[in-house]
Amino acid sequence: MEDTSPPRVDEPADIGSLFNPFDPAQLEDPYPVYALARRHTPVFYSERLGVWVVTRHADLCTVLRDPAFSSAGSLEATTSFAPEVHAVLSEGYLTFTSLVQSDPPDHTRIRNAFNKALSPSRVAAMEPSIRKIANELIDGFVSEGEADLMSRFAYPLPGIVISDLLGIPRSDVAMLKPWSNDKQVLLAANETTARLVEAARGYVSLQRYFLEHFEDRAREPKDDLITLLLPKEMGGNAPLSVQEAVCNAMDLLAAGHETTSDLIGNGLVLFIEHPDQAAAVRADASLIPTAVDEILRADTPIRGMFRVAKTDYELGGATIPAGAKVFVLYGSGNRDEARFRDPDRFDIHRKDDGAHIAFGKGIHYCVGNALARLEARVAFELLLRRLPNVRYHPSLPAERRPYLILRGFERLPLAWDVSDRA
Repeated sequence: MEDTSPPRVDEPADIGSLFNPFDPAQLEDPYPVYALARRHTPVFYSERLGVWVVTRHADLCTVLRDPAFSSAGSLEATTSFAPEVHAVLSEGYLTFTSLVQSDPPDHTRIRNAFNKALSPSRVAAMEPSIRKIANELIDGFVSEGEADLMSRFAYPLPGIVISDLLGIPRSDVAMLKPWSNDKQVLLAANETTARLVEAARGYVSLQRYFLEHFEDRAREPKDDLITLLLPKEMGGNAPLSVQEAVCNAMDLLAAGHETTSDLIGNGLVLFIEHPDQAAAVRADASLIPTAVDEILRADTPIRGMFRVAKTDYELGGATIPAGAKVFVLYGSGNRDEARFRDPDRFDIHRKDDGAHIAFGKGIHYCVGNALARLEARVAFELLLRRLPNVRYHPSLPAERRPYLILRGFERLPLAWDVSDRA
């Protein structure tokens, strides 16, 4: 009888066939497969995704820093769309030039605009507002003793913060989130044609939404990021084209919302599964910044990012051909035993936490990292203090999202002891 069981993590295997980010088991826990790849085939080709996958920390840093790997066009789907999907996408921008998807000199020009929009002083001044928003959200469910922490807190907190920064109505976030998610659906390109057509409509709707807001700022500037990103050709000061302004606004919405939501959700689960670490943070809030870095390392909210090889490139025992798309697997690099001692252990006292690559490396190091750290620090401080004995819900299971780039929860039902002091 044929043995259909998956290979043990200590067995060599055809990693390219085994690696499947959408498999339910790997959605839940991808790290054994990552470890297998690092040991036996650290750079491999995934026929399923049509990309080369890089898994070791040192190799990841090489790709992220070497200009031989381009970011231009890196977030375009690797699969050709059906004509009906392409027809819908043609109603909007077919090219996507943004901070994430650009090389110098375009990247330098765009990053300069972002540096002004997300300056350290501007981010630091937001803490009282973020703390107020977080407390108000918790006030809305703390007395219930149970809630889906994604829909009640982890999604709305960064959603409200980024909408205030951009200068769009908070009430629009619920409408914009599905449209932003549609970009992830298009990137993975593993849904039915009907679903991809629907996702294309949402993606074009998001483009039109931000274009309308830029047109509004051209008529009436405000103190917000959309005004700061208003192109010169529309009467603003940003050295951006209209297409670049729209695409970067969409990137800001996604990066400032989705990734921080996942950071909060992933972190809550790690604290629940390591109550001693949660107790230490409750007793000493000064541990939270280091804890945030350890969460980013241990369960990275961005599974990885893409690059495109400009030339044939030797890496990790493989030859990546010119023009190939490369998936730099942050989540694997952050568990690399060659870089981190006992990497599968969650330890908020870890001394090498700053070596993680959850925010990338090199010129594409996340421009919003300070804001994400601030939101996470406030969130964990308040949640761990105001939700006593927070734990998994006794009957409702957590559910991961089936996305290629983002690693987080769709639903995270939790319970806690109701306290008069909450």
